[in-house]
Amino acid sequence: MTDAYHPGSRELQDRFDTRRLADRLHDMFRSQWTLEDVRPMVEAATMFFLATADRQGRPQCSYKGGAPGFVRVLGPMELCFPSYDGNGMYLSTGNIVENPAVQLLFIDFEHPNRVRVSGQATIHDDAALIGRFPGAELAVHVAVTDVFPNCPRYIHPTTSHELSPNVPDADGAAPIAEWKCMPIFNDVLAADDPARATS
Repeated sequence: MTDAYHPGSRELQDRFDTRRLADRLHDMFRSQWTLEDVRPMVEAATMFFLATADRQGRPQCSYKGGAPGFVRVLGPMELCFPSYDGNGMYLSTGNIVENPAVQLLFIDFEHPNRVRVSGQATIHDDAALIGRFPGAELAVHVAVTDVFPNCPRYIHPTTSHELSPNVPDADGAAPIAEWKCMPIFNDVLAADDPARATS
C-alpha cells in the first residue's frame, strides 16, 4: 500500500490505536473508488464545499452552489465545475492559480451521505468549456487523484430542495447581488458589472 498518511496522521493513529483501521479503510475505499462510483451523487449535487490553499498553505473553504448538474463528471477521474460571479475577491480560484491542490466535499443532506474528491485543479476561460455552464466566468477542471466516501453519521438531515434564486438560469441570467448596489461600492465595481447601472 502506498502510504497515504503523513507523520501527523500516523502519530494520532498510533496514539489512538487506529493505524490498522486507517490502513484497511484506505485499501477498501481510497485506493479503489473513482468518480463512476459516486457519479449520481456528484451530478445531482446542488452544492459542495471547496477547499484550497495558497502557496504558503493558508487555506480557504468555500461553499459552491448551482443547479443540479453544475458539476460535470467528465471521466472516471476527471470533473469540471463553473466559477460564477462572486464578490470579486477570487479567493478560491486565486489559490488554484498558485496551488492546484484542491478537495471537494459533497454532502447529501436528504439521504445522509458524503464523499471527498481530491485532485489538481486548473482554471480555464476558453469559450467551449465555459459554454457548458451558462452564467460562468471561468471553468475549473479537476484531475482527480482520490475519491473517498466518508462516514455520514454526523450529518444533520434536511429535505429542502429549494435552489437559491441567484443560481444562473439556462441562459446564464442571474439577479444582481443586492450588496453591489450599495453606493459605497459604485466607484470600485468592474467596468462591465451590471450593478453599476443601478448604483
